Amino acid sequence: MRRTGSCGTALLAGLALLVAAPAWAEVEFYQSVDRNEVGTEDTLRLTVVVVDAPPSAQVQLPNPRDFDVLSTSRSSQRSIQLSGGGPAVIQDVTKHLLILRAKKAGRLTIPPATLITAGKTQRTEPVEVTVKPGRLGPPPGQAARPSLPDPFRNFPSADPFEEMDEAGDEPVIPRGDSDLFLRASLDRDEVFLGEQATLSLYIYSRVDLSSVDAVTMPKLEGFWSEDVESPTQLSGEQKVVNGVPYRAYLLRRRALFPVKAGTLTITPAEADITTGFLFAGHRVHRVSNGLKVKVKPLPPGGPAGMASANVGSWQLTMDVSPTRVELGQPITVKVILEGTGNVKNVSPPKLTAPSALKVYDPTTTDKLTPNKNKIQGRRMQEYLVMPQRTGTFTLPALEFPYFDPRRREYDVSRTDPITVTVEAGAGGVSSLGPTAAPLQDAASEQKNVLTAGGLRPLRYQARFVAPSTPLWRQAFFLPVVLAPVGLLFGAMLLGQVRGRLFAQTEAGRTRQQAKAARKRLAAAEKLVGEGSTSAFYAEVEKALMGFLEARLRIPVVGLTREALGEKMTAAGVAPARRSRVLFVLEACDMGRFGGGAELSERNRVLDEAEAVMEGWEK
Repeated sequence: MRRTGSCGTALLAGLALLVAAPAWAEVEFYQSVDRNEVGTEDTLRLTVVVVDAPPSAQVQLPNPRDFDVLSTSRSSQRSIQLSGGGPAVIQDVTKHLLILRAKKAGRLTIPPATLITAGKTQRTEPVEVTVKPGRLGPPPGQAARPSLPDPFRNFPSADPFEEMDEAGDEPVIPRGDSDLFLRASLDRDEVFLGEQATLSLYIYSRVDLSSVDAVTMPKLEGFWSEDVESPTQLSGEQKVVNGVPYRAYLLRRRALFPVKAGTLTITPAEADITTGFLFAGHRVHRVSNGLKVKVKPLPPGGPAGMASANVGSWQLTMDVSPTRVELGQPITVKVILEGTGNVKNVSPPKLTAPSALKVYDPTTTDKLTPNKNKIQGRRMQEYLVMPQRTGTFTLPALEFPYFDPRRREYDVSRTDPITVTVEAGAGGVSSLGPTAAPLQDAASEQKNVLTAGGLRPLRYQARFVAPSTPLWRQAFFLPVVLAPVGLLFGAMLLGQVRGRLFAQTEAGRTRQQAKAARKRLAAAEKLVGEGSTSAFYAEVEKALMGFLEARLRIPVVGLTREALGEKMTAAGVAPARRSRVLFVLEACDMGRFGGGAELSERNRVLDEAEAVMEGWEK
């Protein structure tokens, strides 16, 4: 019987480890773009790849002067390749993805990336890109490649930009307002005269919003407009634009009905928005994009005299109650127009009746019921009809011509004629003629009223009193005159006292803000090992922004990274501290949206944030 000792087992395990161990051969380091020709309104994907880099390696991503860096993300993977009988090959691949947008047209160069290892520096080749004005669309073959996963794909809410994306009108991120911008869109940009187009106004934001202080809607010259949706509270939905996650907030949604043909312009909307909370609040002003709508005239062949507002899908009905009445009793006739379209601007046909029926002017009531961003409802005109004699009479049928844009043809909705019967009343009167009783004379009637109880003679009794004391000699006159002057001096004195108190407590408030920021950073330290990546990075970012607000004494929430760097430079912040601030903020963005789940990365970000706050000159 053969035995296998423990030494043999250990030897085999050691050989297996040697075979599977990654041999740190020469590091593979390069960068590439998804296309070499792009428009100024398109985005460009730059991928920096590192293969088999040692743990101590540092990657410095390129910082192109001619491009805006919209977002960065990082991913890592390990692959094991087994070849027949040979040793296993293990590769550690790290990819850095940068979303870029060109600042100008021309032949632009993306500088090389740098890899620093122990005693060695390695650089990639620079990349040249041809940039043309405008938008060139997605790169060739992009639809065939698997797209990046949407980090918000599990959210149950519907995409508010579904119609806009289907039309190929993806929102363009303004260069100067990439963290917060306003976007207006239409569900269609070509309609018939009188056909509805829906205008939606959204806020795209990557920062916390506190409130929307004022919204100025576009000038809608050439349109009849109706409100479809006007939220009273901010309620955001997730949206990824060019690989950048945003939260979209609906401000207004309006239905537009063009009243003239041609190309109509919708001017930009404006909004004043407050970002952040409490002491970190910052008010910004944003302007949306303008829009144009091509309005086509109604096709020829329509009924003569048809109003241009009669566009949509309509149904006309007539309700008469009662159809059998006694002479002297009224009849109620309701002419109802229901459907989809410009409800408040359509006119139902006018009711006509035989001369034996007296028709009074109608009262009009409207009821709107928006459904899926479409204006639909009912316009009702209620007539009061008084019979003048007995008999059987017919209310003629009514017609309402309209144009249906979905079927692109004209149609007419008709009612049926309705017969009413007027019977003699209890007195047997068969007609109501003009009254024969003469009107009473107004003067005689007034005289009868005055003399009914007897007229009383006019009496005048004079009463003499002594003259009163002049006003300026009264005791209260002087205090009342001097009171406004005293109040004015008191207000001036109170303002000076408040100004001094404010000046004395300004430094104290700054210290309180800085202390609150440090407490928040201490709270973030408790989240390092709890596994809540997004909560940790969000708490670190809020703590650092609150500290910068206190030290720089200016609102910083909502500023872009370039603008924040300029503010710190103007405030005299040292370059090393500025670099740490920007590094922490960039790491927080990557940690919240693109990774950063490793414990070592969290500790490093926390150490850098603490280093920023330590030793700051007061």
